[in-house]
Amino acid sequence: MAAGRGSRMQGYAGNKTLLPLVAGQTPFTGSRPILLHLLQHLPAGPKVLIVNHCKADVIAATRSWPVAYCEQPVLNGTGGAILAALPQIEKLPCRRFIITMGDVPFVRSETYARLVQALDTSDLVVLGFRPEDRKQYGVLEIQAGRVLRITEWKYWSAYPAERAAALAICNSGIYAVTREALLAYLPILSSRPQTVHKQVNGRMTAIEEFFFTDLIEFMVADGRPVGYQVAGDETETMGIDDLGALEKAQAILKSGV
Repeated sequence: MAAGRGSRMQGYAGNKTLLPLVAGQTPFTGSRPILLHLLQHLPAGPKVLIVNHCKADVIAATRSWPVAYCEQPVLNGTGGAILAALPQIEKLPCRRFIITMGDVPFVRSETYARLVQALDTSDLVVLGFRPEDRKQYGVLEIQAGRVLRITEWKYWSAYPAERAAALAICNSGIYAVTREALLAYLPILSSRPQTVHKQVNGRMTAIEEFFFTDLIEFMVADGRPVGYQVAGDETETMGIDDLGALEKAQAILKSGV
């Protein structure tokens, strides 16, 4: 998913997936774009990039890669991005898919491999991580080795202290899913948008969005197995969404960690 505006990256108007992991004179100039670093670590197989913001720049930067493109015409959530890619998904011969974000560059190749392999016993697998500080991340609620739901901070923060403390694994926003499950549940997702309120041109506006995490709720309700894997460390799943995160990522790559 490489369609978003990246509004938290103050001072940069381009697509944040093209920001450099090797800084030049400023953090916003340099080499080794985030997106290309990520593509190099994904498993072999067809790739589809979901684009919108500065799409011409994203396409130009990845022209040498064997990737297909689809446009998310309206920025209406992670689920909306995957719904926009449905025509491409239907064309691909793949039995298993990885869904990842274009601003999370440090997931290791072996982590992706574990995620896909876990589909041997699950229809969908969530990549989780254990942070030192859960901040406002969504968490995985797990029972008997299966994911029951992903619960956002505004809900789990209201849980009793003991219950909240037990929720140690957070959602990275990266998933593996079987072709059969994805094609079965995307039509259900498309029929169930959520209404969220966001500021648009300075006014709070009701907007319909789709969230990929809703698929987990639908699948669990149908008795489908949803599993999880845990990243080796918190660095693997860090998203680069503001200047501080970008500078941290550049330092990590420079140190060779």
